Amino acid sequence: MAGSAYEKVDISQAMVVEPTASADWLVVAPIIITLLGGSICLMNRKRTIIQPLLGISFLVLLVISNIYMLRHVLEQGVVTMVMGRWLPPFGIAFTVDKIGALFCLVASIVALAGAVYGMADMGKSQRRYGFYPFLLFLLTGVSGAFLTGDVFNLYVWFEVLLIASFGLIILGSEKVQIDGAVKYAVLNLIATTLFLAATGYLYGVFGTLNMADLATKAADYPVGAPILTIGGLFILAFGMKAAAFPVYFWLPASYHTPNIVVSAVFAGLLTKVGVYALLRIVVMVLPAVRADFAEVVAWMAALTMLIGALGALAQSDLRRMLGFLVVSGIGSMFVGVALGTTEALSGAILYAVHSIVVMTALYFAVGIMGRVSGGFEMRRLGGLYRYDHAFSALFFILFIAVSGLPPFSGFWPKVILVDASLETGYGWLAFALLLSGFLTTVAVGRVWLHVFWRGGREGTPDGVLDVPGAAARLAYVPADQRVMLGSLVVLVVLVMYLGLMPEPVLAIAQDGAAGLVDPARYIGSVFGEGG
Repeated sequence: MAGSAYEKVDISQAMVVEPTASADWLVVAPIIITLLGGSICLMNRKRTIIQPLLGISFLVLLVISNIYMLRHVLEQGVVTMVMGRWLPPFGIAFTVDKIGALFCLVASIVALAGAVYGMADMGKSQRRYGFYPFLLFLLTGVSGAFLTGDVFNLYVWFEVLLIASFGLIILGSEKVQIDGAVKYAVLNLIATTLFLAATGYLYGVFGTLNMADLATKAADYPVGAPILTIGGLFILAFGMKAAAFPVYFWLPASYHTPNIVVSAVFAGLLTKVGVYALLRIVVMVLPAVRADFAEVVAWMAALTMLIGALGALAQSDLRRMLGFLVVSGIGSMFVGVALGTTEALSGAILYAVHSIVVMTALYFAVGIMGRVSGGFEMRRLGGLYRYDHAFSALFFILFIAVSGLPPFSGFWPKVILVDASLETGYGWLAFALLLSGFLTTVAVGRVWLHVFWRGGREGTPDGVLDVPGAAARLAYVPADQRVMLGSLVVLVVLVMYLGLMPEPVLAIAQDGAAGLVDPARYIGSVFGEGG
């Protein structure tokens, strides 16, 4: 109508009207950096010489961004950023607390070490077919899973990392890789389907998928709601993705097939995303479900630990052995979920950080063994202690750490979990933790005795050094081995730091665990301090 004045619409009830603080953009920076970096690497994939430079540059930027993000969260508390300016629960929320920020930082450090290691482990063909783009896109999915505040978007980020992992696992196109990829893909797609079904049920019951909103509404869910069915589906889906008993078998059947650096990144990151999702959904969002399934998860934890350790003890191929050690470590993290106390959850978080670093480092070390000796079968290895004292010392530190012995990174989370088990009346679970640690010590001790301590491969006379290529070894370490050793040294130093000075990371884990048990600060960040 001519001359009529439009009334000013108040959008403050539906949209964010204040400008986003500059520091809050750090919440989505990992997604932007990895997507941009992966795209640029993909556009330059035929230029194999600059691929490592591009990939490593973006991962360095990612590490720096995550350092500042963790610092920002430590100073400000839980930080939320909503896409499209729509207020929660309608806007897609990225919410980062201390656990998410810590996991993002450790994951980016491990990925950077993998990118550097890949300079020696990945040939021109594998660079051309996308190692660095796939690695960056994998970090997009991993970072998104750690940062999202929405259950459906957690599913989406799982899909992103899963697609990238499909590309990584078949690099090389060897028959054994295709075989491993089929097993890996089928079981993970089943888990993803279960996850999607549980997400649909969850939305049907509560009408929302925002985690903070769910944490509020789940405390008083509708009578007759299939909450146990939803919880069971989530536990099964995340248990399968984390490789927990009884759905663990896909991991040791597939993780030994790709290039060693791909196996290392997978072992460090992918199963931990499943554990993180379990902590976030079952512990924080659906605490009643966690309580109802506590006994089931406790048995899953114990059997996962013991089967993983026994499987490692039975292997003669080093890569297969490491796959079972990954499984065993997942059982230790499930102990925290089963017990559900702040102490137990802090132990699970600290163990996850330890496992990300130490399992990646162990795969790096085994890759160097294979490069030096020409294989991964223990019967064909030996004499590495006399061949290289420094490398032997690095492996020995990892041996101590993965076994949960003092003074390195695996000791403190094991102590916390054992103590939490005893305090909550789960003495048998504490026994399972100690027994799995003993079996792991024996399994990795066999590697030390066979690969390092004896003089050479099986059948070598005593006192004779028999390492392929040792006699012709030059006075300096070959360039590719220097690159691989550099990546390994960085992770071993981190393993030592986590063991000798655990207080900073332990404080973050304890505060993060408290936030899972009482998510008031998480909810306040999303909806405002007034809720």
